[in-house]
Amino acid sequence: MIGLAAMWLLVFLGAAFLVAMTPGANNLLGMHHGMRYGTARGVAALFGRLTGFALLIAAVAAGLGSLLAASETALTVIKWVGVAYLLWLGGRILYTSFRAGPAPEADLDLTPAPTLLALARKEFLVAVTNPKAVLIFTAFVPQFVDPGRGAVAGQVLLLGAVYLVAELAAGSIYVGIGAVVRVVRMSGRAHRRIDRGTGVVLLGLAALLATSPR
Repeated sequence: MIGLAAMWLLVFLGAAFLVAMTPGANNLLGMHHGMRYGTARGVAALFGRLTGFALLIAAVAAGLGSLLAASETALTVIKWVGVAYLLWLGGRILYTSFRAGPAPEADLDLTPAPTLLALARKEFLVAVTNPKAVLIFTAFVPQFVDPGRGAVAGQVLLLGAVYLVAELAAGSIYVGIGAVVRVVRMSGRAHRRIDRGTGVVLLGLAALLATSPR
């Protein structure tokens, strides 16, 4: 029979997976990496995202999360850094797709692949500059904390670890979707259209973030 503690974690895991599966900048980036560089590199790059989230979880457990969430200045700085990075990332993907030229059957395998560190760094920067990620760990996770179960910081760390598992699973699904597109061996023209769509969506997310209230 499943104990109450295990049931509590399973409920949180299910809720965390649904949150993690929500389309967003990180998941879109993971799908792009899967399409461009394959499953192994795309999934490996996810650890950059997980590292960023782990830092946010540690901050919440240390009591800094509530202070950050309550600080209008801090969230505003994070917001505009996130806007700037999404603009740069989306613009770079668009620029690269247009610079590839009009050849309809360009071979993607001839494109030099970035290092794993470079891919992970992109995931990390998108994760830590997203104010909505801050709110996940300062508003969503604390809803499952029960002071009666023991130390709050310990629960936050445990729930955070479970969330990272959910995030890894969700991110891997998006990478897998991108990898399927790669395996299908679409034409260079089709790949460029997808790249341009990705770039446009990232620019759109930057615009939404810029115009959204705190």
